[in-house]
Amino acid sequence: MRDLDLGEGVTVPAQLLRAATSRAGGPGGQNVNKVETRVTIEVDVDALPLPDDRKQRVREQLASRISRAGVLRVTSQAERTQLANRDRALARMEELLRDALTEQAPRKKTRTPKAQKQRRLEDKKKRSQTKRLRSSFD
Repeated sequence: MRDLDLGEGVTVPAQLLRAATSRAGGPGGQNVNKVETRVTIEVDVDALPLPDDRKQRVREQLASRISRAGVLRVTSQAERTQLANRDRALARMEELLRDALTEQAPRKKTRTPKAQKQRRLEDKKKRSQTKRLRSSFD
């Protein structure tokens, strides 16, 4: 396995990662019943080489993927070979951790411009007028 590069000089050593294999469903012909191609990569969030505040950020951002024991788990079974699935799972783990560590810019509240509101109301009036003219005069 390889180290995970999270950017900003942060690297997760391969020793902290655990890989488990199991049988996967899907394409693969006769191999699907005998070869363990599904790969699950696990890492303990507490063991990550990050400051406590960034570990907490990872826990908050990836809460749905982290078990009660504090283990982040990523699984891949899309490919037919174990090696390709392992590479895919490592890339996904790296992407998830990198995204969780990047700070999101706070959203700025915006207002709808008056001209746009006016246009919308005028369009509604025109549509109403069109429908009114189509109706019968009974």
